[in-house]
Amino acid sequence: MKNIILEKTDQVSWYTYMRDVFEAASIAPEDYDWYVSDIETNWNPPGFSPDDQWLTGDELAAFLRAYEVQFVWAVFSAVPKGLRPIPAPVPYADGNPRYWDGTELEPQLAGALFEIACWDSSATILINLPEQAIQSFLMRYPDAKPLASARS
Repeated sequence: MKNIILEKTDQVSWYTYMRDVFEAASIAPEDYDWYVSDIETNWNPPGFSPDDQWLTGDELAAFLRAYEVQFVWAVFSAVPKGLRPIPAPVPYADGNPRYWDGTELEPQLAGALFEIACWDSSATILINLPEQAIQSFLMRYPDAKPLASARS
């Protein structure tokens, strides 16, 4: 399984609570740089901007440790540290039909290793995660399933 989705389950309180998503997938945010786009949250902590933005892994990890924020919509694109490709077009989740067309997807951001999409606070979509991360996520959330089997 290359791409998975977690939806329609009681295994989570918040689907798009990113601290739990990273923990479940055994992904250390500090290991990557992140382009976070198409952001809508349940609240905006002090100093947080909902604008599309680049974050270092350390910045993202510190933010997730400091605040309990649910991302209603967002795309987290992981890139190797120091790589910051121009995001054109900008990755997006809200209204993006590609998640539901049944094909195997690649991350939207050129150069991204994987992406995590927060879908309307009701699903977490994992695109191209390393196999070890997928297996870890599935161990925590056995209700996750192949994205190709999901329909919006």
